Amino acid sequence: MKIHEYQARHLFRKYGIPVPDGTLCHSVKEVENAVACKTGMTVIKAQVLTGGRGKAGGVKLARTKAEAAEHARNILGMNIKGYTVEKVLVTDAADIKKEFYAGLVNDRNSKSVILMVSAEGGVEIEEVAKTAPEKIIKYPINPLTGLLAYEARNIAMQLFKDIKLARQAATIFQKLYKLYIETDSTLTEINPLIVNEKDEIWAIDGKMNFDDNALFRQPEILAMREPDEDELREIAAHEKGLSYIKLDGTIGCMVNGAGLAMATMDMIKLYGGSPANFLDIGGSSNPQKVVDAMNILLSDKNVKAVMINIFGGITRCDDVARGLIKAIEMIKTNIPVVVRLSGTNAEEGLAMVKAAGLPTVKTMSEAAKKAIELSNQ
Repeated sequence: MKIHEYQARHLFRKYGIPVPDGTLCHSVKEVENAVACKTGMTVIKAQVLTGGRGKAGGVKLARTKAEAAEHARNILGMNIKGYTVEKVLVTDAADIKKEFYAGLVNDRNSKSVILMVSAEGGVEIEEVAKTAPEKIIKYPINPLTGLLAYEARNIAMQLFKDIKLARQAATIFQKLYKLYIETDSTLTEINPLIVNEKDEIWAIDGKMNFDDNALFRQPEILAMREPDEDELREIAAHEKGLSYIKLDGTIGCMVNGAGLAMATMDMIKLYGGSPANFLDIGGSSNPQKVVDAMNILLSDKNVKAVMINIFGGITRCDDVARGLIKAIEMIKTNIPVVVRLSGTNAEEGLAMVKAAGLPTVKTMSEAAKKAIELSNQ
């Protein structure tokens, strides 16, 4: 789960991390009212659940009320990486002397949370990692002790020569770690973390992601959720006992088991196709699950073909076939479907699918090639 910058700022402030004041606005009129209360320059920032807002023109500096209104007029309704801007954050412009980056993320290699800091703030950290990885300091945090004061100071001293600034930064790093752990975050970052002309350190932009599996114990975080169309589809799938993740391709994948799902997506990529999703119906033999899965798959407008790849163990292939036939009858779609069934009651299932006029194949490679062929028609 992702949240907006204004929501991350709220959590930062709650944990004592210094952030500038800001006002959330949904219209040009609200922006004008917010700016009227300010004396200095302001920044109008698009609130969307993606990065690259500045490059897309979604972050603008305003010197006057009229300029702020004009920026708001241009930003509201803007499309940024597929997200429509419905609200903006009006905040005080900061006197920036230097920009830094600070972030926390789970690291599987060290089996711990990694604190990453860099003097290259204000740009996407992925770009820094690609072009100048030596400029990122990474510190694995012991999960038993957390980020201790001396550790935070040692890291801060690598960024700041001034001991007063290092102490400020160390305190922020510790608070950021506490926030990360207590909210079940999977990514928390401040970019940029700035030093102003008064030698004060402020967080002027924030990003946070959270572990969906821990939301049951995070009611405050869950209340912040503003799901987009893809997330609504994932939530609906979860409620029906399905595992679904939206991807960017054109071939819908229905499988049983995470391992088979990964292998199916790899096979599609191997032959030049692109999977539209990860959809696992699990080990159930309930035909209704197949109906639900097909509804979710076909609700994605990018799907041009569906590849069904089932290996029957606990899952019975004839039950999958019944669910598929029922789904096709109910949905009445023109999107082509390729079926590969193997394992428990596969012969019975394949006979039912063939009788319904759907193409069947014997192997995964055949299924992938056929699905790619049909998706390109």
